[in-house]
Amino acid sequence: MSEAIHFDLTALRRAYADGTLTPEQVIEEVLRRADNARHPNVWIAKTGRERLLEMARALPPAPTEQLPLYGVPFAIKDNIDLAETPTTAGCPDFSFLPPESATVVKRLIAAGALPVGKTNLDQFATGLVGVRSPYGVCESVFDKRYISGGSSSGSAVAVAAGMVTFSLGTDTAGSGRVPAAFNNIVGHKPTRGLLSNRGVFPACRSLDCVSIFAGSCHDAQAVLDVAAGFDSADPYSRSRPKGGVTFSEKFHFGILAPAQREFFGDTEAAALYEQAIARLRGCGGEPAEFDYTPFAQAAALLYAGPWVAERRWALGEFFDQHGDSIHPVVRGIIGGAAKHDAVAAFDAQYRLQALLQTTREIWKKLDLLLLPTTGTTYRIEEVLADPVRLNSNLGHYTNFMNLLDLAAVALPAGFRASNGLPFGVTLIAPAFSDDALLSLGGRYHFTLGGNIGVTPGKISGQPLPKEKSEGVLLAVVGAHLRGQPLNHQLTSRRARFVRQTKTSPHYRLYALANTQPPKPGLRRVAEKLPHGIEIEVWALNEAAFGSFVAEIPPPLGIGALELEDGTSVKGFLCEPIGLEGARDITEFGGWLAFRQSPAK
Repeated sequence: MSEAIHFDLTALRRAYADGTLTPEQVIEEVLRRADNARHPNVWIAKTGRERLLEMARALPPAPTEQLPLYGVPFAIKDNIDLAETPTTAGCPDFSFLPPESATVVKRLIAAGALPVGKTNLDQFATGLVGVRSPYGVCESVFDKRYISGGSSSGSAVAVAAGMVTFSLGTDTAGSGRVPAAFNNIVGHKPTRGLLSNRGVFPACRSLDCVSIFAGSCHDAQAVLDVAAGFDSADPYSRSRPKGGVTFSEKFHFGILAPAQREFFGDTEAAALYEQAIARLRGCGGEPAEFDYTPFAQAAALLYAGPWVAERRWALGEFFDQHGDSIHPVVRGIIGGAAKHDAVAAFDAQYRLQALLQTTREIWKKLDLLLLPTTGTTYRIEEVLADPVRLNSNLGHYTNFMNLLDLAAVALPAGFRASNGLPFGVTLIAPAFSDDALLSLGGRYHFTLGGNIGVTPGKISGQPLPKEKSEGVLLAVVGAHLRGQPLNHQLTSRRARFVRQTKTSPHYRLYALANTQPPKPGLRRVAEKLPHGIEIEVWALNEAAFGSFVAEIPPPLGIGALELEDGTSVKGFLCEPIGLEGARDITEFGGWLAFRQSPAK
């Protein structure tokens, strides 16, 4: 085990399936990495070696479909309960031992995930900087002079430094997105209520979201699929609707008008935003300027209305009785609730409702927005010297989102040439667009190169669209590939190309005899081969898929095909009788490589 072993979900699934890694081995490496002297302030409490190993040994000897997060290490922001581990919310005197884990943590553990420990945060999840903690300041994984972002500081650094596969944060004003931008990872802020808040100490109970940090949208989607679900014990829980939101192949995305772009003097960030617009256009989008004014007005309400009082409510008597235990900046912010009376609270809610109506008109014209996650970043010493104003600057493009009931995915978007620090953008769309945002975000991240944090790892692939919302997923291996003679059978049915990838390394490829046009046959084998076979994944609606299958001649048929990331889609397979007289061409790695070879 070494730093060369990546903890991304695809790599772990492959290693567990092949038997080259065990969960116990992964835990030993996780604990070694967690003691990283370069990032000493990530953890508030670790689960403990023996407890983690006991959980790892309790897993079955091999992955199963019932355990989609089998042996996957994850971290938990320390305002989310983990049984047998104190919850501090970043305040030692506030610490308590929860009787059980939060609902979202229970679901992840039940799916096979292994909780490594509790991570540092801006105290009581109040801040976007990561410096407001008695447990120490978290730093950018790229430069220790710069902030990590907050409030979910330790959760983001744990993923970006390669300590865990994913982590849980919370997001009220941007805490699940700003640290993602500053550490070159993915941060998914789900639709409000999609993940249960039961067992989460609140910042603003009516707005809080449990968020997901991961190296890729693919991994974030896998975590979301496990963690989401209605919880009757959470009054703010919401059910995931059937179908959900989808984006067409040609989608429209909103961009800031030049006059409304605020980068606080960071000219490199401004240039990287322009590059992000061009990159999303390359994914099939059509950009259009929109008026950011109502979104900015909604953002301004967050710390000037009833939601500051909601933070004060969460602390109850502790705020009055233990004021000296609270970080002075946090105490000053929450103490401001005293100036907001019930009249002001209703006034703010009425203004928010009017802004909701205004923004609904914008969504009639646009599928999503592409915004900078933050306009700039800051050195730790700068934030300590001017804590409130600079923190407010970081929320310029994030504070409105939960107020307006939106979903978002924060994505890497390149690096500044002057200091090597990452820049990030966020895809934003109305509630329950989570799957569509992660799918598009995965394509976007893939075009950028797919770096994960500061690790040497890269994303293994893109998240596949959901069958329920975007059709049946079909893997093709030969004559139906793009540019090949039967590809028209897909395009004529309006099938959509999803991505190029490989099968798992358990398939052999054969050139079939006496077929016109020439075709290959794919056969699954028990042995592990050196590589998978190149394929393409396409999406068809159910009617188109049915008519397509009806045209397939024997000995070919459609079955379940395992991809290199461990997921399965429909795909071409060959009956054994069809392989008589066929040539084994597995060594070429794919049909196109074979057809282009002089040795064919």
